[in-house]
Amino acid sequence: MGKVLASLELKNDSKGARDFLAMAKNYYKDSVYFSSEKNDEIRAFEAVVISWAYIDAGIKMGFFSVDDSLKPYFTA
Repeated sequence: MGKVLASLELKNDSKGARDFLAMAKNYYKDSVYFSSEKNDEIRAFEAVVISWAYIDAGIKMGFFSVDDSLKPYFTA
C-alpha cells in the first residue's frame, strides 16, 4: 500500500483532490497504527480498504493517477 501511495500523482490541485489524497493517507496511517500498535487486524484491514477506496474513487474522478504497473488493481 505504501508503494501505491508513493506513486500517486495529483492531476489537479483542487481542494477535492487534496482532500481525497489526505483521507487515503490518513486511513493508511490508521491501518498501520491498528496493526502495529493495537494488534487489531480487523480495524487495520477496514482502514486499508477505506484508503484503497479513496484512491480508486480519486482516480476515477480524475483527481490523481497511479503508476501504470498498478492500474490493473483499480476499477478506474
